[in-house]
Amino acid sequence: MAEVAKAAAGKDDYYLGRAIHLASVAALGGFLFGFDTSVINGAVTAIGSDFEASGFFLGFIVSSALLGCVAGAYLAGRIADRYGRIRVMVLAAALFSISAIGSGLAFGAWDLILWRVVGGVGVGAASVIAPAYIAEIAPASIRGRLGSLQQMAIVVGIFIALLSDYFLANVAGGAIEPLWGLQAWRWMFIAEIIPAVAYAAFALTIPESPRFLVANKQEKQARTVLSSVMKSGIDERLKEIRRTVIREEKASLRDMLNSAGKVLPIVWIGIALSVFQQFVGINVIFYYSATLWQAVGFTEEDALTQTVLTSVTNIVVTIIAILLIDRIGRRLLLSIGSAGMAVTLGTMAYIFATAPTEMVDGATQPVLSDSGALIALIAANGFVVFFGMSWGPGVWVLLGEMFNNKIRSMALGIAAAAQWLANFAISTSFPRMAEAGLGFAYGFYTFFAVVSFLFVLKFVPETKGKELEDM
Repeated sequence: MAEVAKAAAGKDDYYLGRAIHLASVAALGGFLFGFDTSVINGAVTAIGSDFEASGFFLGFIVSSALLGCVAGAYLAGRIADRYGRIRVMVLAAALFSISAIGSGLAFGAWDLILWRVVGGVGVGAASVIAPAYIAEIAPASIRGRLGSLQQMAIVVGIFIALLSDYFLANVAGGAIEPLWGLQAWRWMFIAEIIPAVAYAAFALTIPESPRFLVANKQEKQARTVLSSVMKSGIDERLKEIRRTVIREEKASLRDMLNSAGKVLPIVWIGIALSVFQQFVGINVIFYYSATLWQAVGFTEEDALTQTVLTSVTNIVVTIIAILLIDRIGRRLLLSIGSAGMAVTLGTMAYIFATAPTEMVDGATQPVLSDSGALIALIAANGFVVFFGMSWGPGVWVLLGEMFNNKIRSMALGIAAAAQWLANFAISTSFPRMAEAGLGFAYGFYTFFAVVSFLFVLKFVPETKGKELEDM
């Protein structure tokens, strides 16, 4: 293992197994992130029927957790700097558990929204702390691959959530049907307790970030942590951390501004990356795909099956991203992804815009031919392929490493909060946009895929191979 690591690292000398272990445990927050935000996919139709919600209000129920995500993302950096990265992970796990029980036992729509927001705070915190911790313990030459484990955990979480939805709905005979004393959709939420408890247990087995330890004058412990990952260069790394931590202690919102009082360009780039990642509509696929495919003629069982298969595709292409991101760099990977998303989203927009429509339960829905349905399925999965191998992991890797140490925690929190706001806007608006026509909705996402391509070419910096202290 040591020889393989040394050969892969070039100038770096590190313990690959240990680095993967620490990054994997931190990335479990991403698993909860994916599970919590996607578990509602299989439940949304049943929730709409049970609580007599449709259109905008149903969209709000689905996306309400994202409001909590904004708060969690913004606060996580500050809490982590004061109390440590590990305590934030444990706190996030506790919030996931509370949300799982509350959502599963919700009495009504507003009650459900409250518990979803609680879980959202946990998601927001996990979304910030995982890439930050991984970036802080990872050797520079494999930081992209280790950072991509966050996205791998997210897509695995999505897959497990959708698979459990599929299993529970099939056992009960439908998401709205009774199962073990409760409706099946309620068990979909309660199932999250299992990974939440596991996340807390594993988080307590890994050490604190060396940067947090140095900031709190615990250099002996920081050296021990670095020694468990690095074979050499520990003194130099500690010296650089010490130098940057001195400046980091003075960081505030004012440090997000330049001498002219304007927001630093790098902060704007981080915010824009977050917004583009959501405005291409990826979470429409993971939040609404079961409902979407039922709307164009699939049965509930077939729609859930297709959703599970899509999540498997997402896992496979994330592996591709892990293999490529430290080889070809972040900018090229994002550019390829944007181009592919523009083509596949454009295809979906055309298929839905040109399909004949019919009225179903008072709503206009497209009627796809067999060939049209096949093309739409291929395009939807193609979109997931291009997103999953580029913008999915790439944005989280960049956000974890592109800011200098002085502003990293705060800038990452701001960028992640912007991402959750954008996610909320897209998720809430989709039901209303779909009522205006799926062609219109996917045309909107196509436009932002094209703009994201141009944005990467002009503004996004390449961070491949650079130490965090050199940003």
